[in-house]
Amino acid sequence: MAGDPYKELGVSRSASQDEIKKAFRKLAKELHPDKNPGNTVADERFKRITAAFDLIGDPEKRAKYDRGEIDADGREQFRGGGFAGARGGPGGFQGGRAAFDNIDLDEIFGMFGGAAGRGGAGRAGPMRGQDVRATLEISLEDSIAGATRRIQFSDGRTLDVVIPKGANDGQTIRLRGQGSPSRNGGEAGDALIELKLGAHPVFTRDGADLTMDLPISVPDAVLGGKVQVPTPEGAVVMTIPAGSNSGKVLRLKGRGAVADGRRGDLKARLVVTLPESPDEALVKFAETWRAQRPYKPGG
Repeated sequence: MAGDPYKELGVSRSASQDEIKKAFRKLAKELHPDKNPGNTVADERFKRITAAFDLIGDPEKRAKYDRGEIDADGREQFRGGGFAGARGGPGGFQGGRAAFDNIDLDEIFGMFGGAAGRGGAGRAGPMRGQDVRATLEISLEDSIAGATRRIQFSDGRTLDVVIPKGANDGQTIRLRGQGSPSRNGGEAGDALIELKLGAHPVFTRDGADLTMDLPISVPDAVLGGKVQVPTPEGAVVMTIPAGSNSGKVLRLKGRGAVADGRRGDLKARLVVTLPESPDEALVKFAETWRAQRPYKPGG
């Protein structure tokens, strides 16, 4: 026969339902079989506090117990008309399981890998190992063309991570079974690798598009010409229109970054650039031009 449920939970008979619930939470976390493997004393104590909470954690059954209508096992007591029968009360602790209608058991048992053993009659099955998370910085070129990069975890393990073509900044790659091992023979957790796109020395990302400054010479700006333009996949030739000023933007379709499965464009902003030490011919040309064809920029 079960003992006094109030004493089992360490609360007074005048305790509120919230106080009873808090007391059970505290004891359940301390005594759960998965936290005390092989400890028969803790296992038996866990069964008793579970049965106690099933009784007085339910306001209706608690009231019946307090009035003496049911005993600590949830069985009905003798009444004036005779013996009502020794049977488990509604929702009683039958077969080692309880109907905890007024408490979130996931809060208590989730930390042990599931609800197994709630009634203390069974043992939890093999628990899956925990997932591990890490961040891997990749280059713009890696995100576009794909690559294999190695990552090292804090425990010293290394993994080769295959970066798919068209990977996005912030994308997470799941490596099945590469997380923490199970502590009791279950499957290992997963490794979740978040991809972080590093800064590029030439290109600036704007969504799926890339922007860059493209220095051009004065003759190319005035007369037009063909110049080489760097892209993530190597240099290509671009035609500069005659009469191009600094700030003019030329677009290379489909040569940008990747975002949401879409390949953007490369936008080249022209920067007319003088040599660091202008030679005599350039100086003379500029003097003649200024004298013969004065103009006001922007006019």
